[in-house]
Amino acid sequence: MKQEELNYIEHLEELRKRLILCLVAFVLFFIVGFLFVDHIYQWFVRDLKEQLIVLGPSDIIWVYFTIASVIAIAGTIPVVALQLWQFVKPGLVPKERKITLAYIPALFVLFLVGLSFGYFVIMPTLFNFLTGLSEGMMEMSFTVDKYFQFIFHMTLPFGILFELPVVAMFLTSLGMINPYVLTKIRKYAYFVLVVISVIISPPDLMSDIIVSIPLLVLYEISITLSKIVYRRKLKKEQLEALESSSS
Repeated sequence: MKQEELNYIEHLEELRKRLILCLVAFVLFFIVGFLFVDHIYQWFVRDLKEQLIVLGPSDIIWVYFTIASVIAIAGTIPVVALQLWQFVKPGLVPKERKITLAYIPALFVLFLVGLSFGYFVIMPTLFNFLTGLSEGMMEMSFTVDKYFQFIFHMTLPFGILFELPVVAMFLTSLGMINPYVLTKIRKYAYFVLVVISVIISPPDLMSDIIVSIPLLVLYEISITLSKIVYRRKLKKEQLEALESSSS
């Protein structure tokens, strides 16, 4: 067997090991979330005036599994980031290893910031707007699954999409992308983000606009941060080139 084939098999084996570790972490966090579902549920409905109803036993199971899955996703993100870093680390120089390692806690923090933004800003705004439309017209009753679907549609996508600036900085530091590429594909990125906002938001124009604006701002922030990282990267490369030529 050729050396290239051996290296390819070794990379696949390493990737398999990293994926298994991520899966184990997800299962462990899922179990922890499942054990504390009752406390998490009570926190989510603490300010809700209406009593939630269920239409069948399966709704209860759905709530347990959904809440536990969200907790598992949140807890697994830094593990996935660390395993990804471990996987690409052999191909990085020492400086790149230090730089990319710093992005791991930022990924987790931004995920929590995105969840918080969706829950405390976007969700109440849309919830009050939509419930206000039915005021004086109909009596409202919310099922458990519909209410939590609304919460997770308004929070989980923001948790994931808030990672965009850090991902852009990470890929720029590795030389995989640059701000000029992000600027060039801006209109396509805008289209994708608007489609995502339409999918995750309730089916009305106002909701689509409220959700779309933060996503477009996030993309512009990603371009700006990518420019900063790219300029620093170019300066370091120029300094290293001058040092090597002078020596």
